[in-house]
Amino acid sequence: MNYYYAIVAGILAVVSVFTGEIVSYVLLGFILLALNNIHKVLQDISRKMDKKD
Repeated sequence: MNYYYAIVAGILAVVSVFTGEIVSYVLLGFILLALNNIHKVLQDISRKMDKKD
């Protein structure tokens, strides 16, 4: 799964260099990291709730 994120980040980096949107690339990176962390926390909560039932 980490390879997928690396490939997507690489594609966004190439596109951002050609379009001159470096700041947008950095901000998208932060957003993707935050969403990934939220997703992992929600998965952990779901697993814990499934174990209780």
